[in-house]
Amino acid sequence: MERGGCIYIMTNYQRTTLYIGVTSDLRSRIYEHQNKIRPKSFTAKYNLMLCVYYEVHTSIEEAIDREKQIKKWNRAKKDALIDSFNKSWVDLTETINDWDE
Repeated sequence: MERGGCIYIMTNYQRTTLYIGVTSDLRSRIYEHQNKIRPKSFTAKYNLMLCVYYEVHTSIEEAIDREKQIKKWNRAKKDALIDSFNKSWVDLTETINDWDE
């Protein structure tokens, strides 16, 4: 059985730095970022605690392809993507945590 995947964007409270990631378990991955499970990681170093964007894909391969696509974009295009989904750039962690199992 093929496992789905998600892409997501994390930022800091100043909205100055973005991190685009891919995972098959979004809840766990956001938790790891917010709790700095990997203290030497990019997200820990730049204090990227807010999940401001995500997309759910039917396969992890599809999610990886989308992640690669978005990573190539300039900052303005990434900002526009976030704005189209989350105009206020609020942290979406609670929304993600409320998903049905």
